[in-house]
Amino acid sequence: MPMNQNDMILVALKNGERITPLTALESFGCFRLSARIWDLRNEGHPIKTKHISTKQGKVVAEYSYDNGEDSNGLR
Repeated sequence: MPMNQNDMILVALKNGERITPLTALESFGCFRLSARIWDLRNEGHPIKTKHISTKQGKVVAEYSYDNGEDSNGLR
């Protein structure tokens, strides 16, 4: 059975990828990343949100999986 968008996004997040709405569209054909993140959080997945600025000065959400480690890979 093929993976749905939630499954593909979850695998990417668990593999350490940081996902923005643009990368979700390019990688998974997902137009509504925030809705998919909402679904995954409702399933109990610890997903962090960070607001980042683009080169054009826009602020967008960047999502990552919270595996309990800090930015140095320490718990």
